[in-house]
Amino acid sequence: MSKDLALSHVALLVGDQDKALEFYRDVIGLEVRQDMPFFGARWLTVGPVGQPALEFILEVPAMVPDDALRAAAEARLKSGAQSTLIFTTDAVDDTFARLRDAGAEVTQEPTTQPYGMRDCGFRDPWGNHLRFSEVLG
Repeated sequence: MSKDLALSHVALLVGDQDKALEFYRDVIGLEVRQDMPFFGARWLTVGPVGQPALEFILEVPAMVPDDALRAAAEARLKSGAQSTLIFTTDAVDDTFARLRDAGAEVTQEPTTQPYGMRDCGFRDPWGNHLRFSEVLG
């Protein structure tokens, strides 16, 4: 096993990068890491303030260079992108209220789980699942 591996980027399929930027920056609270032209498209990444080495690529199907894979990405968007991001927070109820009040689509109210977490769920405008968890005790 290689000890020099670290996760740096995760692609998140979205339908519109401007709307995704507004959602992930202004509603969720992630910071913009990169925003530049990229082979006729746009390289746009965001990430949690406290994790500078982790970036989420806000990827649109036009960024996929292979025709068949691009068509598959477009089909995924039509049916709901359905990736999952799970964030930790020190105050899940406060996070829930902030995101709900900002208009994020709620999929689960805050719930205390039997495995020692309290969590809640949302969905982004493209069907990606977002979960926010707080470790209890």
